[in-house]
Amino acid sequence: MQGKTILITGAANGLGKAWAELFDQEGANVFACDIEQAGLYELQELGITTSILDVSSSQQVKSFIEQAHDVTGRLDVLFNNAGMGFGYKVHDMPEGAFEHHVSVHLFGTIYGMRYALPIMKKQNFGRIINTISRNAETDVEGTSAYAAAKAGIWSATRVAAKENSEHDILINMIIPGPTNTSIWGKDMPHLQKPEATFPTAKLLASLERGGPSGKVYWDEKEYPMFNQNNSILKK
Repeated sequence: MQGKTILITGAANGLGKAWAELFDQEGANVFACDIEQAGLYELQELGITTSILDVSSSQQVKSFIEQAHDVTGRLDVLFNNAGMGFGYKVHDMPEGAFEHHVSVHLFGTIYGMRYALPIMKKQNFGRIINTISRNAETDVEGTSAYAAAKAGIWSATRVAAKENSEHDILINMIIPGPTNTSIWGKDMPHLQKPEATFPTAKLLASLERGGPSGKVYWDEKEYPMFNQNNSILKK
């Protein structure tokens, strides 16, 4: 990853922060952003370029991507990772909570791809990795917005991958698995540490030309998301 320009959203803690630190150690030019400032200070001390922004704002995402490209002249890897947990049942969620949650997860991912892809097409190279979850295919109570957003990301990623198949642009998804991050709202020490997900993140960021695209990966292996539904559709 030496010299690669890597952008990571949702990097003030958890997965994004771990990936930013570890890609920096690999010699990449890392650009990290988050809506929370406090968690970005440690990354700044490492020499990582950080930005405070809200990924639900298309113009803020656009500025983040353009800044990195202006500085390095490249845009090699984009991790659309920003997100948070959701804990409301459909009938008692606060007004606007569902919409805001989807705007951060799904729209934030769309904005990232929207502004990164033209740059990647010009350089005929790019790797985009979108963070999703098995919640997309489950019915866990209190996760309606989270599950809907992740399912939307799955669909949009697959379409974007097909639309860019003629270029050396690979667009995939990562399932971190149960990880001790702030998404739970409390410390969960029995879960894996965020850095345990880095091998899969690195695998997807460093795929060779002709590699998989539109796929989901978990623990360095392809995960057959919605496999049952796909089997039904093929009948």
